[in-house]
Amino acid sequence: MCVMNARANEPERLLTPAEVAVLFRVDPKTVTRWAQAGKLSSIRTLGGHRRFRESEVRALLAGTDARDQTA
Repeated sequence: MCVMNARANEPERLLTPAEVAVLFRVDPKTVTRWAQAGKLSSIRTLGGHRRFRESEVRALLAGTDARDQTA
């Protein structure tokens, strides 16, 4: 699943909780708890599943907050 990236009009990759968990080396339930706590924003699919913007996840891994960056 992809969403449009506002900066370049390119689709942005969305990651599943399992994919995010692999990057952070945590359990997928931990990723869900982070989303519930507001530490990581998520998008809900029509089926109710969480998806995470790859750019935000990568920024968090790098120690920056992608939500605070403006174009």
